[in-house]
Amino acid sequence: MLPEQLPDGVLRRRPTRLGNNDEMTLQTIELETAPNPTASIIVLHGLGADGNDFVPIAEELRLDAIGPVRFVFPHARVRPVTINGGMAMRAWYDLLHADLVRREDEAGLRASRLDIEALITKERERGIAASRIVLAGFSQGCAMTLLTGLRHTERLAGLVGLSGYLPLADATAAERSAASMALHVFMAHGTGDSVVPLARAAAARDALQALGCVVDWHEYPMAHSVCAQEVSDLNRWLLKVLAV
Repeated sequence: MLPEQLPDGVLRRRPTRLGNNDEMTLQTIELETAPNPTASIIVLHGLGADGNDFVPIAEELRLDAIGPVRFVFPHARVRPVTINGGMAMRAWYDLLHADLVRREDEAGLRASRLDIEALITKERERGIAASRIVLAGFSQGCAMTLLTGLRHTERLAGLVGLSGYLPLADATAAERSAASMALHVFMAHGTGDSVVPLARAAAARDALQALGCVVDWHEYPMAHSVCAQEVSDLNRWLLKVLAV
């Protein structure tokens, strides 16, 4: 997925990997930088991938200054995807049209939102304050991050939207939670992205700013992917929003 080599270095403490086989909840991979985490970062993968996709990137982040962190990487449910000929794959929702926002799968989007809300609830039950939870996602995962984070009833530490867009945009203003006012959002996109055009992401940025969110916007000379500079910029942003 990465178009270039990331800087050398791994998390100071080797993380543990855990599984979840409850069919009523999403299966997950979990990494902890040290025992007794005080912050959680939930990372949502893109279409056709799974939770393993962003584990290498998490291992490149250096977040020691904010204390122990738990990363949660859920696997989306398997479903047929219309634009891929009905092939079944891991997806947060169906894509009915290449235009992305034409004929959106509202039912699928809202069902996956409930799955993600359950992940946030689990972190709260494990003692992580909402203000110490970051919700992040790439592509479809970005769409779900924005959909869920803006509607979550407690104020989160922030949202991370990579190479994605804002789904159900027309309903966002009416449905957004008061807790999302002035919410910090890191948004990054490739100028050569042919899957989610830059203009679609810029429209999401403008919509979030109009809703009062504090958007940290970044563009990179890349396609539908992630680059080393993006990871470095994200690292600095996470240190800021999760500062103790």
